[in-house]
Amino acid sequence: MSKKDVFESPDYYQIDELLTDEHKLIRATVRDWVKKEVSPIIEDFAQRAEFPKQLIKGMGEIGAFGPTIPVEYGGAGLDYMSYGIIMQEIERGDSGIRSAASVQGSLVMYPIYAYGSEEQKKKYLPKLATGEMMGCFGLTEPDHGSDPGGMTTNFKDAGDHYILNGAKMWISNAPFADIAVVWAKDESGKIRGLIVERGMEGFTTPETHNKWSLRASATGELVFDNVKIPKENLLPNVAGLKGPLGCLNQARYGIAWGAMGAAMDCYDTALRYAKERKQFGKPIAAFQLQQKKLAEMITEITKGQLLVWRLGTLKNENRATPAQISMSKRNSVETAINIAREARQILGGMGITGEYPIMRHMMNLESVITYEGTHDIHLLITGLDITGEEAFK
Repeated sequence: MSKKDVFESPDYYQIDELLTDEHKLIRATVRDWVKKEVSPIIEDFAQRAEFPKQLIKGMGEIGAFGPTIPVEYGGAGLDYMSYGIIMQEIERGDSGIRSAASVQGSLVMYPIYAYGSEEQKKKYLPKLATGEMMGCFGLTEPDHGSDPGGMTTNFKDAGDHYILNGAKMWISNAPFADIAVVWAKDESGKIRGLIVERGMEGFTTPETHNKWSLRASATGELVFDNVKIPKENLLPNVAGLKGPLGCLNQARYGIAWGAMGAAMDCYDTALRYAKERKQFGKPIAAFQLQQKKLAEMITEITKGQLLVWRLGTLKNENRATPAQISMSKRNSVETAINIAREARQILGGMGITGEYPIMRHMMNLESVITYEGTHDIHLLITGLDITGEEAFK
């Protein structure tokens, strides 16, 4: 189904004035790419529960993979505002496509850049930046989600290599990834990062089927059965949970922006529909209850836009705290999912069809509100930050 994408971004508080010309140019480039390459095909791929691999090359060309990674390693060398804007525009198209970019940039390229050796950076980053090589991030386990410190995946020293055993699940990009950045415990129980390459004996990536959410994203498991890992594949410059949590901060920042893109798409769709759909002799936009929904939507979007813009400013200055990122991620996704549900109501029965993007966004956001830290966990991160009392345990 290939309807023309006529999206226009809402900007009720003239937030564009806070962006540079470069930011606006980047946004226009990505928005045009989404309108041309993503929107015409995404409903079909979502219905078929298939990731559109033909988009990978284009994502590399628009700088969606590791946009903040320095140019010397193949990245675009952009600031964090640019990274957020790119994620916003891609998720406006589809959360699953943004997930592929988020994983590649924040969870694969970032740890190699931040924690890897010079040899690892030169070997992997340029190919990851173009999409010639794709990666995934192995942290979540079947029995350990919100408590990653309880992981059981482990590796042992076997002389000139390590032996890795364990399993990870709910891993975006796993079915087609060329490499996996995997977090596992060493023999002393310390968490370390390892680069696992497809083709290593004992490493398999079974795909997860029957999903109602993120249907245009490839999800799978990572299974390690006595996998031999060369010692040079250990990330040398980090140990402990701060390694994977540092990556998640990067990804959560991108999601905070990305979810606002989904919210804006649902709002724009609902506003257009309300102006065109007539009942009782006038457009439904003329009825009080529909205006209430639309007015509340644009208010929440505007608040969210200001929150992520300020967070981007702090991130550029290296002052954004993990708790501030958690607040924004949680707010953006809650805003988006509520707007999707209200937009679906405005469209009535048409809201559940693939002729409009709302139900697809709504289903996707049910995953986004849970992954990279659940809605409730992010609430408790804020609670810890303001009270000093930990409520996780």
